[in-house]
Amino acid sequence: MTNGNGHAQPHQDLLVFPCRIDIKAIGIHSNRFQAIVLGIVSRHIEAGRLVATASRESRGGKYLAVTVSVQAQDREEVDAIYRELTQCKDVLIAL
Repeated sequence: MTNGNGHAQPHQDLLVFPCRIDIKAIGIHSNRFQAIVLGIVSRHIEAGRLVATASRESRGGKYLAVTVSVQAQDREEVDAIYRELTQCKDVLIAL
């Protein structure tokens, strides 16, 4: 994005930290997928800031979506979680 003078504007974060954020990971449904996602998130978020978890199977049961709500302290923390989720072979999509 540029300002009226054609100069690039600094990136402005849409989130104001600290804030609650929902992180969703989708993968093949298995007995361990939820534990994998929670393990990744827990490496970056202290237990007291993990607010809630939920999971939902796809209609046919092949996929599992795991949503983890956390109280994030800063952008770097959120980026680290998404980076690790997207590098995990079991995670097909991270939102």
